[in-house]
Amino acid sequence: AAQKNWSSLDVLRHLVSAEIAARETRALERRIGQARLPKIKTLDDYDFAFPQRIPKQRILDYFSCDFVSRHENLILVGNQGVGKTHLLTALGYAACRKGYTVRFTRVVDMLNDLIRAQQNGTLVRAMDSYRRVALLLLDELGYLPVDKRGADLLFQVIAARYETGSIVITTNRVFKEWGMILDADPTLASALLDRLVHHGEALQIRGDSYRLNKRSLDS
Repeated sequence: AAQKNWSSLDVLRHLVSAEIAARETRALERRIGQARLPKIKTLDDYDFAFPQRIPKQRILDYFSCDFVSRHENLILVGNQGVGKTHLLTALGYAACRKGYTVRFTRVVDMLNDLIRAQQNGTLVRAMDSYRRVALLLLDELGYLPVDKRGADLLFQVIAARYETGSIVITTNRVFKEWGMILDADPTLASALLDRLVHHGEALQIRGDSYRLNKRSLDS
């Protein structure tokens, strides 16, 4: 400060700015840790040129994260390997940077967690951990079948967040197949979808697996 001939007010302003920046950094790190993102991914790392068909502008619009404050939902539909999890993770990171609380989980992991909580008598507390965050990211719906208990718990989570919190889901199944993966219950699947798409939309990504394509090129 002496070398730059700062006044006392300049020193105070600098110290306050540094403290604010440090607090914001710590808060971001805390939100990222609580989000349980599998890995930090960004939108810049995603190769939009690879999928055969992708609604790029609509996806870019979601990265403003305005949909979170409006409690809207998004369903990313596509085959394995088209980058759905990458986009989901990058969206979670973007939301953390915007100041939102986020929770990332595979659907099967969430349901296993809730089933254990139900058996232990702590379901309400466990359900709150998925209900209270601003943005819930559910990965890989449809890769494994869901039994009756799991389907009921999934519906409870989505119903609890209806019009109060945003959900983004990745799935490899089109809507007409959801009844088959949710304990062969088309009525429950219809009720679940009704709540998701009332304030949301589905975006489909078409293409081959990026990982398999890269492996074939490397071999």
